[in-house]
Amino acid sequence: MTPVTRIQQNLLATSERRLLNWICPRLPARMTPDQLTVIGFLGTCITATGYILSNWYAIWLWVAIIGYFINWFGDSLDGSLARYRKIERPNYGYFIDHSTDSLANVILVSSIGLSPYVDLNVALFGLAGYLLLSIHTFLAAKVMGEFRLSYAAAGPTELRIGLVIMTLIMLGVGPQARAWHDYTAFDIGLGIVGTILVLIYIKQTFSSARILLSQEHHAQSQSRIPVVPLAPVSKQPDRARTQSRS
Repeated sequence: MTPVTRIQQNLLATSERRLLNWICPRLPARMTPDQLTVIGFLGTCITATGYILSNWYAIWLWVAIIGYFINWFGDSLDGSLARYRKIERPNYGYFIDHSTDSLANVILVSSIGLSPYVDLNVALFGLAGYLLLSIHTFLAAKVMGEFRLSYAAAGPTELRIGLVIMTLIMLGVGPQARAWHDYTAFDIGLGIVGTILVLIYIKQTFSSARILLSQEHHAQSQSRIPVVPLAPVSKQPDRARTQSRS
């Protein structure tokens, strides 16, 4: 895979990078990036279990919150540890990491929709917006050489924090509160987030398309510049020299 430029401009990027750089040297030597990827995925499964079991007891939401921290630990450190130890595998690592993340996101958001707090259709709409933006990120990495890890000053870590806050509010409010017709405040909030993600996807798609079109027009104009051939060198002897010799 061609090396790409990582763009990370989320609010917590600097502080998070310092923390990850502090953790990496302190991890056991036997721990590998692949193991951290598995830990991150297991964290998502724990979170999903907590949301589903909250249909019976709200206290299971604490399990969901613990799962978010486990997911952050594994998902944020797998690539960081590989770069720290200089054992990156650009193709394999990129493929496995983002394939696992995509499946984890489907499991996570679907479980939120299977809880008593959020309508499944609203949750799937939010998931669609997230996956659209992920698709744009992967396409841009291929055609523009830029891998964007954040949009609108928010990245995966900020999203996790927002979901943890939402889960804490679920514990305090309960599933019975209706904000508008049959929709809860959590439905409306997640629907707004999904709409924002779709709008960012549309904006980024048009912006990237304009840049790519401009680059192609420039390349075509450069290829059409006429090449002026050099004047052929005359093979006739110089007259002055010919006369002087005579």
